[in-house]
Amino acid sequence: MSGNKTVIIIAGPTAVGKTALGIDAAQYFQAEIISADSRQCYKELNIGVARPSPEELAVVPHHFIASHSIEEKVTAASFEQYALEKAADLFQMHDVVVMVGGTGLYIKAFCEGLDEVPEVPEEVRAQIIHNYQQHGLEWLQQEVQTRDPRFFAVGEIQNPHRLMRALEVVMSTSQSILDFRTGIKKQRPFNIIKIALDLPREQLHYNINTRVDKMIEQGLVEEVRAVLPYRDHSALQTVGYKEIFSYLDGEIGLSEATELIKRNTRQYAKRQLTWFRKDKAYNWIAPDKTQLQSLLQQTKKAL
Repeated sequence: MSGNKTVIIIAGPTAVGKTALGIDAAQYFQAEIISADSRQCYKELNIGVARPSPEELAVVPHHFIASHSIEEKVTAASFEQYALEKAADLFQMHDVVVMVGGTGLYIKAFCEGLDEVPEVPEEVRAQIIHNYQQHGLEWLQQEVQTRDPRFFAVGEIQNPHRLMRALEVVMSTSQSILDFRTGIKKQRPFNIIKIALDLPREQLHYNINTRVDKMIEQGLVEEVRAVLPYRDHSALQTVGYKEIFSYLDGEIGLSEATELIKRNTRQYAKRQLTWFRKDKAYNWIAPDKTQLQSLLQQTKKAL
């Protein structure tokens, strides 16, 4: 292998099989893994974020898994800095680094950089989260449509994180978040190869539904109860946690919460697929070891 430094990214929707194939890729190159998951980085979150098992983590060194406290603010920008520094360290020992995850914005930040958006006062963010908890997605969509109609016309309006981000920016700056988008991509001092995994819809939905049932069996309710003091944290305004908060608040039963997690996870997976398909650099394969092996062999020859 030549001295070319390369990051192999394995992305795709939740429950598609990224963890297993990421480990295969890392073993093939004797490399280490940087996770690109916006919630697996929190020590306090395990079952609800489908963190890799202790056995999987023992096979290959993983980074950005259980690396931060829920009390810390982790953003796409902080991930960009963390992952670039970690990749530089790993390149001292390896020619290849493997990145595995489904948080599209984090992967984009690592590959291309992010636009500079002004800091948002914490009280503005807290107020938006509070109102979203009280009034739900419809309220959030209405607020963004009223205050930032340009973003609403082109943004991911089913994605509460994107909507909250757009709303906090316009409330803080009186400008649309679109005004801060330059479209300038940063150049990275390494090659990037992007692989995305996909499954037939029925199989992916089966995987999601089965995984959610398993999470409940493994103790998701107890995990969510343990993080109740942090329920206003943006990392917990997400699928698997907000539905169990509603159950713990006595608003819905556990079976309804479980069905809501399944439905909301399926919708989230659909949004992930839409995001990754916009990037034509991805090589799409089934989560199949043979297909992956073939792609990795081609990659090795090119290095």
